[in-house]
Amino acid sequence: MQWYTMTPLDVLLFRESKPFTPGDGSWAQGQFPPLPTTVFQALRSALPVYEESQRDLEFLGPFLMDEENTLWLATPQDLLCIGEKSSEETPEDEYEDTADTWQETVRLIPNTSEVLVNENTSLSQAWQYLKSSQSFAVMVPPPLNENQFICGRPQPWIKAEALLDYLQGKSLSDPNAFHADPWSSQVLPHIHMETGKRQVKAEEGYFTEVATRLHPGWRLVMACSANIEEETVIRLGGEGHRALLSAIAPPSVWKQLEELNTPDSDRNCAYVLTPGLAQRIPHEPIYGTYPYYWQEALESYVSDRALLWGGVSQIQRQTKGETEFSLLPQRAFVPPGTLYQFRELPERTDSLLPPQGGVLLHTLQQLNYGKLLWGKN
Repeated sequence: MQWYTMTPLDVLLFRESKPFTPGDGSWAQGQFPPLPTTVFQALRSALPVYEESQRDLEFLGPFLMDEENTLWLATPQDLLCIGEKSSEETPEDEYEDTADTWQETVRLIPNTSEVLVNENTSLSQAWQYLKSSQSFAVMVPPPLNENQFICGRPQPWIKAEALLDYLQGKSLSDPNAFHADPWSSQVLPHIHMETGKRQVKAEEGYFTEVATRLHPGWRLVMACSANIEEETVIRLGGEGHRALLSAIAPPSVWKQLEELNTPDSDRNCAYVLTPGLAQRIPHEPIYGTYPYYWQEALESYVSDRALLWGGVSQIQRQTKGETEFSLLPQRAFVPPGTLYQFRELPERTDSLLPPQGGVLLHTLQQLNYGKLLWGKN
């Protein structure tokens, strides 16, 4: 596939999935980075003429790239930052408790009977009473030395080279391998004026959107099987905002990451690279943080809040005897950075997607939703 960058020429607007109407719910929060479908449609608009072959284009992304062409991916959710006290007499509270002042990272571990949290581990008293109602263990901090303490999680973005080390089972100790969200939010208020008057409409007169402004030098980066040789300006997101589409060489580390597409006896941890869709009940459109077909093999996992996708609701509401049209989030995607640890390898290891789904499933597969990279503990 050919790799591309999208450099914003303006703010970017990707509304969240909740129902949004001026007046009632007059605040539309933004969602960034956008889901693969949105970015793919923007890229495909740069193709000159529609052809039948464009229906089978393959897409991967979006990720982030900085001004030095460094590829940044979602930080694994199981990492913790560890600080060290210079003296045992110095209380923990006097040390900076931030994600930028740490000496090393450690991984959360399954809280099994063989792995106990000792008294020197932060939050040990809280963790020892926490039990999982599922068939797998809760992920907890590992035992720490007396002079160590947990000082938070690393920043949400990790260099692709550091992620490769992580998946190979190496310890990470460089804070520069992580980065905060390289964007800021910009509130966009809107008003509707009454015709011929100098006042706002009483109904649907005011609403607010939240746009995203990427910091200078940062771009979205993705791969696609389409061939677009010349730079071009495309529409990306809502309100007609534009971005510059440019072809680039594949990131040098990508070939090594691609080698981790499949598990083996040493690699039994799955890292979610792109948003996945975990079907919780067979043949039902109900989604969660892990799929039903991993239930027996899964030892533990750690994730974040779901990425909601909006659409026309399948649930029909009855109001005064009439069926009411509604817009509700239809799918909850597992966010990138989610980490699964297995007792034994499951039967399906290709991607985090439902086993059946017809045309929709084919689309998700072509856009590489739920792509997994397999690593060591």
